[in-house]
Amino acid sequence: MSLASRVSLPGLARQEITCPYCFAEIAPQRIPFRCRGQVGRRQGCAPVLDRELAEYTGSTAGASLPPVFAAPPRSGGRADCPDCAQPTHNRVCPECHNPLPTAYCDSPGRIVALVGAKNAGKSTYIAVLLHELMNRVGTELDTSLVACDDRTIERYKRDFARPLLEERRLLPTTASAATAPREPLVYLLTRTRPSKLARTPLAGMGRAKHDALALVLFDTAGEDLRSREVRDLHLRYLEAADAIIFLVDPLELPGAHNALADEAQPREGTLGEDPDSEPINIIARVTEALRLRHGLRPGERLPVPVAVALTKIDALGPAVSRQSALHRSRSGSGVLDLDDRSAVNEQVRALLHDWNAGQLDLFLSQQYADYALFGLSALGSMPEGDRVGAGGVRPYRAEDPLLWLLYRFGMLDGD
Repeated sequence: MSLASRVSLPGLARQEITCPYCFAEIAPQRIPFRCRGQVGRRQGCAPVLDRELAEYTGSTAGASLPPVFAAPPRSGGRADCPDCAQPTHNRVCPECHNPLPTAYCDSPGRIVALVGAKNAGKSTYIAVLLHELMNRVGTELDTSLVACDDRTIERYKRDFARPLLEERRLLPTTASAATAPREPLVYLLTRTRPSKLARTPLAGMGRAKHDALALVLFDTAGEDLRSREVRDLHLRYLEAADAIIFLVDPLELPGAHNALADEAQPREGTLGEDPDSEPINIIARVTEALRLRHGLRPGERLPVPVAVALTKIDALGPAVSRQSALHRSRSGSGVLDLDDRSAVNEQVRALLHDWNAGQLDLFLSQQYADYALFGLSALGSMPEGDRVGAGGVRPYRAEDPLLWLLYRFGMLDGD
């Protein structure tokens, strides 16, 4: 599929909503409500133990909340509690009772999965991508990024933003979910665009178009994709995804080692210690699971759009010339520059083949109907020991994969 084309992607026009927590498929009319409860002097239902939520979180802490009730016929986004008669807009998944934002219910979101081997820099990438979407990139695109629950807010601050962005400490390697169970970070990215009618003199008759994207991010340890005991959780996450971002550490590509800048040589990867962390093996495991889920016959390609990004490109030395597309910053114009996107794609493809990693490109072309290649740096410069470099966190093109996916979803124009 051409990078410059944008079509309706198979399987993305859903009549049902996918819960971004337990990944249950829900008919919109089945989405229940949670009573607003007692606030100040306002009458309302008292908190009760929510057993479904407690089962999902594995704890009763924070699971005492106002009760959940079934949606009445033709309720839309508002209903009156049958017990206290107070109106509420709070909606929840009928299976796990996690909150479902109104915008997500009204405009079914897309779930984007993030996958990478142990040393691909997933935690760092998550921290930086979310920060960019909350600030610079969010302003550029006129979007908002809102955490869907308090657990996401707390975990992002504690495990990502505070150590990396405030204290400038490198994030530790992710522990396996077998020993340190964790939840996904769940965000709702909403973009409001005026309709074509709203841009005419009859603007008062036009209606704004609201696009929603659910960002559901697991910080998955490399070994979790090999462990059958832990893999089921991640497979549910991957099988529900409308798109996937694969992060590839170029230091794990043997042919790339000669291309490293001199100061980056100590940062070489761990391929010799853990051959199973080779990027193509990680991608192949995920691909096999997705093929089984989609029931594809031999020769059929997966319809899920895939962005494959080389991380840590700041570590590459003379291999990337100053004239390379990877050295050009985006225009920041609020649209996807299709010429730039094509140039970066071809530059990364050429690097893979130069590094004897062309089989990765070949495998992707055989397995996926729609994929694109990227190069990015979450930190922007090489770290100094266990700390961020003296210049601080200066991400370079970290948002590119997501912008391409927004374009594929019809949420971003191309030029």
